[in-house]
Amino acid sequence: MLPHRPHVAVVVIGHDDAAHVTDAVRSALGQGPAVGEVIAVDDCSTDGSAGLLDRLAQDEPRLRVIRRPVNSGGCGTPRNTGLAAVTSPYVMFLDSDDVLPPGAVDALLTAATGADAEVAAGLCVRRELPSGREVPWEPGLYAAPAVLARPAHRPRLLHDTLCVNKLYATAFLRAHGIRFPDGCFPYEDVVFTARVWAAAPRVALVPDRVYVWHVRRSARRLSISLDRAGIDNWRARTHACRTAYDVLLGAGQKRLARRARAKFLDRELRMYVRELPLRDEEYRRLWWTHTREFLAGYDAADWTRDPLAPGRLIGRVVLASPEPRDLPRLRELAARPARLCPPYARTADGTPCWSDDLPEVGLEGLPARPVPFLPLAVDAELRPRGRGLRLRLRLHELYGRVAQAGPETAEVEWRHRDRDGTAVRCTVPLRASGDGTWAAETTVRADRLAALGGGAWDLWLRLRFRDGSGRRVTAHALTGPGLLRRRALPSPRHGLVLVHPYATHSGSLALRVAPGVRGVVRVLRDRLRRLSR
Repeated sequence: MLPHRPHVAVVVIGHDDAAHVTDAVRSALGQGPAVGEVIAVDDCSTDGSAGLLDRLAQDEPRLRVIRRPVNSGGCGTPRNTGLAAVTSPYVMFLDSDDVLPPGAVDALLTAATGADAEVAAGLCVRRELPSGREVPWEPGLYAAPAVLARPAHRPRLLHDTLCVNKLYATAFLRAHGIRFPDGCFPYEDVVFTARVWAAAPRVALVPDRVYVWHVRRSARRLSISLDRAGIDNWRARTHACRTAYDVLLGAGQKRLARRARAKFLDRELRMYVRELPLRDEEYRRLWWTHTREFLAGYDAADWTRDPLAPGRLIGRVVLASPEPRDLPRLRELAARPARLCPPYARTADGTPCWSDDLPEVGLEGLPARPVPFLPLAVDAELRPRGRGLRLRLRLHELYGRVAQAGPETAEVEWRHRDRDGTAVRCTVPLRASGDGTWAAETTVRADRLAALGGGAWDLWLRLRFRDGSGRRVTAHALTGPGLLRRRALPSPRHGLVLVHPYATHSGSLALRVAPGVRGVVRVLRDRLRRLSR
């Protein structure tokens, strides 16, 4: 069975996406003769999408267009419609606003046929638009080719809940009755993927890029995964995760079911907690109540394995308190990498605990935790100094563990967010302060950052300790009068550099840099335009 023979169907779904749907379909047709059919399912669009597809189909015999008479309200029903129409031995799914990179189908089909696998999966990249910055999705899973007799042999697969970066044997899906949830069911791919893994397929993994997920944060209509401001989104997410757990447990996949619960704590819970301080009081109250009800279904075994993992510790705090509390501290703990900020409380017998108010949330394993895995907290303060900026860092003690490890240096790295590998680094000594913290200072070379490119720069630190161990962390941006102000700094190369320090959603310090007078004017113009809306 050779990859150039037509063996794959690509199901493309869309609703009112005339601006992108033809690019998606062309990317599927452009995969070459391995694609025998492209089935475009239009979910009752009103913007002319179906007409565009019909015109494209006139010159492309491999393209079939199916129009749904009534909008389904979700992605599951149109995918099921397309799946029912497939005649090829293998099938893939593609959303109308994304694309398949060249060679994706050949790579997956070769892996599936070569390993006699019912499922083949490859690397998906999230491409931020308009910047073009790409972030790989679960890259550790796809670092090297692998063949798994069943998903339980690599439980990390539970973290890849996407349906679109995979090729499926059509007969396998039909034999097990695997379909997407119908109707308005957000996060339908979480449930579909759980149904796939519950059926214990043979799986082939490839390191190739097989899907490009376009992220448009400024779009008029946000995708489900980005539109997280309403409580209904969180309820839909928890419902999908609970359903996935039930699917796996009902199929006897107890290990995978347990891993699905752990994944919820480590990914979903942390993601929404990072954003919780940004929501209004009503949202936070509803979120907290719903999350407590959801986590009440967990059992003791879900909490005893690594109880100090950030997601588990956050979950324990939520369960222990009937009302929202400690949101800034929880946000820091949820950040990547996690930070456990002061105050550091102890119980009456001296055992570390979350706080004086919640002594039942114990941190018993913290004294023995290896230094590279400690949730260390570093504050960052940026102040003007002469014609530039001075960065001050402060590393907090953590129940005596920091002093025991002996911090020596901090490697300061400013990394360009949209240009992989572009960074400015320096190493500074950490010195003990009288208040039980360790401090370091360095100058921020704004002109050097500007020379490498305007845009956003993230601050990362590599802390080094006496025994040679290290810990990679971000730094919490301190706020206050004059700390996060936009400044125009003189530059020998550019004449002027506009620097805007700010705190990211997780609270970390970052910079926006605009080099030259034109860059400064452009930034100010964009800001005025936003303010006038």
